[in-house]
Amino acid sequence: MEKENLLFTNRQLKNMILPLLMEQFLLMLVGLADTFVVSYVGEAAVSGVSLVNSFNTIFLFLFTALASGGAVVVSQYIGSGQSENASRSVSQLLMISTVFAGVMMILILIFNETLIDLIFGKVEPDVKAACVTYLRISAYSYPALAIYNTGSALYRSIGKTSVTMKISIVSNAINVAGNLIGVFLLHAGVAGVAYPSLIARTFSAVVITVFCFRQREIRYYWKDIFAWDGELLKKIMGIAVPNGIESGIFQFVKVALTSVIAMFGTYQIAANGIAQSFWSVAALVSTSMGPVFITVIGQCMGARDIPQAEYYFKKLMKLTLLISILWNGAIFVAAPFLLRFYAVSSQTRQLVIWLVLIHNVANAIVFPFADCLGKGMRAAGDVRFTMGISLFTTIGVRLVLSILLGIILNLGVIGIAIAMCLDWTVRAILFIIRYKTGKWKTFQVI
Repeated sequence: MEKENLLFTNRQLKNMILPLLMEQFLLMLVGLADTFVVSYVGEAAVSGVSLVNSFNTIFLFLFTALASGGAVVVSQYIGSGQSENASRSVSQLLMISTVFAGVMMILILIFNETLIDLIFGKVEPDVKAACVTYLRISAYSYPALAIYNTGSALYRSIGKTSVTMKISIVSNAINVAGNLIGVFLLHAGVAGVAYPSLIARTFSAVVITVFCFRQREIRYYWKDIFAWDGELLKKIMGIAVPNGIESGIFQFVKVALTSVIAMFGTYQIAANGIAQSFWSVAALVSTSMGPVFITVIGQCMGARDIPQAEYYFKKLMKLTLLISILWNGAIFVAAPFLLRFYAVSSQTRQLVIWLVLIHNVANAIVFPFADCLGKGMRAAGDVRFTMGISLFTTIGVRLVLSILLGIILNLGVIGIAIAMCLDWTVRAILFIIRYKTGKWKTFQVI
């Protein structure tokens, strides 16, 4: 393909990818910082925070699913040269995301303890107390998370990822400093890591919203925020709802498995919580490249340029695999050293090492196909197939094998980690087959 005809130059891709990698790295670093600092409160606190984080991730993924639906529509409108419709789309997205997040916040504030009892009923009393405290405080941040995700969708759709990176730097600094003050100076325990997260997320939401109103071509408009455009919302929700169903079921299964993990004892809960922090950092390559696939493939399909979409699919997948292998290897090498600073038992540390090894091998080789390739096909409009496959592997592979390996064969959290990796493997194989059929080329979003 001739370079002069390409929609995205190598420089443009680099300027899009590097800030996203930095942003995701900082975001995941906060997860490590939270777990690290709260470990000095005690293993019960670590367990409580990790359990609630697994529950909170349901809402985070739902907000992300909404934002991704909007990003696909916005990217395709940009690709087709319809700036006005792109602005209207992102304004409508802000409205629907804020309303949804507000409703979720109210429900959690009312039923938080009931939900903890329902989901994690068998945990020890001190773990439950930590869960309730952390969930109540973090619920207040749901609207901020939704608003920030919407703003991020706008800036990623136009390729200005450096903006969200800079906001993340300041936000994460606020969070980390707050954690240290809350735990070591104020001795606030679990609340000492919960309130800084709330403050940091609110800061991010306010700043990015101000920026989105000041954007030139694609921006927020008050008249579009407070309007109801049924046709436009249908297009957004046509992408967002399948994404949301997929994400919701995925996280529900994850929470269900977390309740199973709660049966294995405090040290396994703590090891799983710490390992998940490492997993989050290890997964940042695919997490960062996903929005790039949405923006690039979305704009190519909006411009009705199938050859370029194919070209960028191959180019971006090669790049994702290369970086992912190098990064996951580095994280595994660094894990034993970093674990020395955690105030947990040697038994917990050893289990974390095994969990990180299992995860990182699959994350490096398989997850890019299971995640990024799927996001690219969703950006083309192939959302029902990708949703169906994801639901099948989440329930039919991850859930079933977790019960078999974790409980029946008594492998504990190791068995659940293996089941997770097999889920990705099956999903990756099916997505590759789907891509090669070319069916994704036939869909139309706008």
